[in-house]
Amino acid sequence: MTVAKLTMQDKAAMAEIDPVWSRMRSEAAEIVENEPLLGSLVHAVVLHHDTLEDALSYRVSQKLASPDMPALILRDLAKEVLSADAGIRQAARADIVAVYDRDPACHRYVQPLLFFKGYLAIQSYRIAHHLWVSGQTDMAYYIQMRTSEAFGVDIHPGATIGKGVMIDHAHSIVIGETARVGDNVSMLHSVTLGGTGKEDGDRHPKIEDGVLIGAGAAVLGNITVGRCSRVASGSVVLKSVPPCKTVAGVPAQIVGDAGCSQPSQSMNQTV
Repeated sequence: MTVAKLTMQDKAAMAEIDPVWSRMRSEAAEIVENEPLLGSLVHAVVLHHDTLEDALSYRVSQKLASPDMPALILRDLAKEVLSADAGIRQAARADIVAVYDRDPACHRYVQPLLFFKGYLAIQSYRIAHHLWVSGQTDMAYYIQMRTSEAFGVDIHPGATIGKGVMIDHAHSIVIGETARVGDNVSMLHSVTLGGTGKEDGDRHPKIEDGVLIGAGAAVLGNITVGRCSRVASGSVVLKSVPPCKTVAGVPAQIVGDAGCSQPSQSMNQTV
């Protein structure tokens, strides 16, 4: 069944099985009513589409397009990847909910798709990662380059990132090739998950589920930050961190427990 043949009953059924997208469309209609000057944008990004996948393909392609690569080509590529990869489709929704739950500046599900470059950068990375794993490494590198230029977020397509991830403000984020980021991780701007030199191989950090990384923190080398731990703003982490701990300083040291069971969700950065 093609989009052109969708009936009202089809759309109602889709809304029932995709409550995130249904809510986004309702919120988009409210924006158009309250702020008519944004009507063209909101219709183009949200209301003209029947699925989140179509809307996301459109938004990402518009942002990443350049004279070297027209938006139409990128849109077809993104739609093909999203159609083939159920994991990306699930993560796109989990990331929206994560931003809404954790960012006090986010008041609607539709805001990340419309306005938040951290969300769009992660979804662009997810498309690039799928291409990387599929062997289309040059196209993956191209999307990495354009994501860095468009959003100020440089994530190597070889990195592995889980779902329910929030990057707040998303300025000057760097995540290296062999980094792994688990589910339900939150990080603020200017975070680096990098190496310590020119070594090859597995050389980047492993961030386990539920970790909170503060603004300006650097986690360097093939080390592990244990689940539900906190890295204080401005810290430089050079050795592994046990689960459920808080580290701070340069170089970072353990300064206490994490303070709660889910620091990435509470977003409490007080040391």
